[in-house]
Amino acid sequence: SMASPALLMRVVASAYSVAEKAATIVRNVMAAGDLGIVEKTGANDLQTKADRLVQMSICASLARKFPKVTIIGEEDLPPDEVNEELIEDGHSEEILKKTCPAQYTGIKEEELVIWVDPLDGTKEYTEGLLDHVTVLIGIAYGGKAIAGVINQPYYNYEAGADAVLGRTIWGVLGMGAFGFQLTEAPAGKHIIVTTRSHSSTLVNDCISALNPDSVIRVGGAGNKIIQLIEGKASAYVFASPGCKKWDTCAPEAILHAVGGKITDIHGNSFQYNKEVKHMNSAGVLATLRNYDYYASRIPNAVKQSLVP
Repeated sequence: SMASPALLMRVVASAYSVAEKAATIVRNVMAAGDLGIVEKTGANDLQTKADRLVQMSICASLARKFPKVTIIGEEDLPPDEVNEELIEDGHSEEILKKTCPAQYTGIKEEELVIWVDPLDGTKEYTEGLLDHVTVLIGIAYGGKAIAGVINQPYYNYEAGADAVLGRTIWGVLGMGAFGFQLTEAPAGKHIIVTTRSHSSTLVNDCISALNPDSVIRVGGAGNKIIQLIEGKASAYVFASPGCKKWDTCAPEAILHAVGGKITDIHGNSFQYNKEVKHMNSAGVLATLRNYDYYASRIPNAVKQSLVP
């Protein structure tokens, strides 16, 4: 008989379907028109009804199937009973058919940590910049991001009424990443993607020091990593403490699966074990290629301002 698929592949296959369900919730909340916006720490730190419902859906759906996995979501929510219609029980057959990389075949449920950002780019969502929005489900083992799912609920939303809306990108270290066309940024061009709503003198000084040909300012960490893997930008630079583990876990796994690199501004790897602090307090530097070029040009003044 066929051996049953390894736990990791079952988790990724379920996360894929759970992310597609999340995208439907995100679109339904927007279509209904009542976003239910709450300020968390201020006007740039928002939570909507979509953030709340999606987190409940993702966490409850995955916890039901994988009860011993640690799941950490962005939103602090009361432990309410989750409405059954938020539960997604499906999985991607295509992912289940793939062979788990050998180094991950023996993983047990209690060794996995799943980092969930139910709606990355909430501010942009509330402003109608829908292509910035992603749903992020990152899977970590031994403190390392090893698999990830990124759903873009509004991918293609400007392509007209007949366009298929939304897409799901996924990847596993040692296997690769799927659901998009891997493209490198134009050779010799230094195109930097950075924050849209969390700018600061430090953020801008750091970018100026890199002497870029152009700067793209967009919302969402998931969206920024997609800019790198689709060749729209050559580096993602964020010299600020605002980013959190749930912002970077899924994107990191996908970027690393295709040979890219993401670290803090000092070049330190991110750790994703369940005890770790949530804030990436020393910023973010990520590239698909030529990481060393950018890392070597981060000014010391910037590094000294950002303590890991």
